[in-house]
Amino acid sequence: MEFKDYYRVLGVSDSADAAEIKKAYRKLARQYHPDVSSAADAEARFKEIGEAYEVLSDAKRRAEYDQLRQLRAGGGRGQSSRFSDADFNRQFGDFFESVFGGGMGGMGGARSGRQSWQAAFDQPGQDVTHRITLSLEDAVNGVEREIRLRLPDSSWQPGQSRTRTLKVRVPAGVLPGQRIRLAGQGGPGAGNGAAGDLYLEVELADDARFSVDSRDLQLTLPITPWEAALGAKVMVPTLQGAVRLTVPKGATSGKKLRLKGRGLGKNPSGDLVVKLELAVPEKHSAAAEQLYRELGQLQGDFNPRQKLEASM
Repeated sequence: MEFKDYYRVLGVSDSADAAEIKKAYRKLARQYHPDVSSAADAEARFKEIGEAYEVLSDAKRRAEYDQLRQLRAGGGRGQSSRFSDADFNRQFGDFFESVFGGGMGGMGGARSGRQSWQAAFDQPGQDVTHRITLSLEDAVNGVEREIRLRLPDSSWQPGQSRTRTLKVRVPAGVLPGQRIRLAGQGGPGAGNGAAGDLYLEVELADDARFSVDSRDLQLTLPITPWEAALGAKVMVPTLQGAVRLTVPKGATSGKKLRLKGRGLGKNPSGDLVVKLELAVPEKHSAAAEQLYRELGQLQGDFNPRQKLEASM
């Protein structure tokens, strides 16, 4: 097998340290990787670069190789004159086989060595995060959504991207800030590397009726003075449909009633917290005003500001 100058292959001097060798290797491997380069000899160059790195990155192999290289150059205390080119190439072939194993027809039979340097550049694809905005109904009930996102084109081509349309299924019961993992739907890997994952990060759209407090939903429910005084059964909206809520007799504005399991999430689901708010009609008929006067007289001993006035 014909001798190869691995320092020349990597473009480094024979005094280069391990960091310089690794840097040169990575640069050339990226340049000639078959997934990136369109050059006709890209695969052959990539394999040769891998051979060079396999030898020069290992201190013991490098020392053995340096002895062979010195011998070939006539620096081995005059020993090179005792060898013909054929003898020397045979000796290099033996060295090559000891490193890579198998036959010596390039890298064809050198599977164990090839696998080690090839694996260094079989890089997994990038993970990608995409924010998805859901209505509260979709968060509770689940939804199938078509999304468009930009994915990195390849681990070998930083900065390059492509647009992809993907149908995704958001499960029921997701929470704000939750990340949904879609395995293998991220950026493509280089070489034989696996594709990265896609993470959908959930955010919730504002809702005119409900506000969000962790797993709980909050709703302000207006009630009339007579409903507050006498109690009532009123219909309340929830994300699962309207339900009937009992307003207790003598309810006050600001009182909170809780509907279990009518909030967000699952196992367990949060609650719907209903805050009562007393609503007084803006206009009254003469008859209604008279009733209010009579009510005031009947409840003349009731003073909701009693404690406040006592502190004045």
